[in-house]
Amino acid sequence: MNKLSEYVNFESGTPQFRINESMDRSAPIYNVYSQNDLTDDLVGINLLSGEPKKIRTRDEVSIVFPQDIIFSLISGTASIVGKDHQGYLYTQNYVRIKPDKNIAPKYLIYLLNENRAIRKQFQLGLQGTTVLKYTLAQLKEIELPSLPSLHEQQIIGEVYFKQLRVQALRKRVADYKMTVLLNKLEGVLEDERSSV
Repeated sequence: MNKLSEYVNFESGTPQFRINESMDRSAPIYNVYSQNDLTDDLVGINLLSGEPKKIRTRDEVSIVFPQDIIFSLISGTASIVGKDHQGYLYTQNYVRIKPDKNIAPKYLIYLLNENRAIRKQFQLGLQGTTVLKYTLAQLKEIELPSLPSLHEQQIIGEVYFKQLRVQALRKRVADYKMTVLLNKLEGVLEDERSSV
């Protein structure tokens, strides 16, 4: 079996405690990439993102670009950065993964997020630790299953991302229907109160 580190390069995010925040109004302001941003990128729609945390600094920081693969050391999930998150600062809780030409980006995300053998390796790595956080060292040591052809990888990756989007859209519709229903019920209660 080949290790993930044989197929990809890793770039850790900027340690947040090392960022010197500036009061200078001319210093650049960065939105901070969050777990909600990663989830939104994974499903292709903004479900969770509220107002992003911002940091004003003159320090050199790690930022994401559309099509970057980002892995969360907090949740153990990966996604491809969407254009809405261009230029966001990513912290040491995230790792940028740059795959070589032998592994399709969306397939790699499918493997990291869904493959049972890989999930088991992640879980074993967390045993005995008090803080449930993944590490870059653990990520590098992940053993990959034998890879299908690049064409098959691309098909699997596309199907995976499309399915995630369909699920997210269904959830959005269900949530909307529930909101409409609750508003109707509230209206019925208001009508009854006013007629008493």
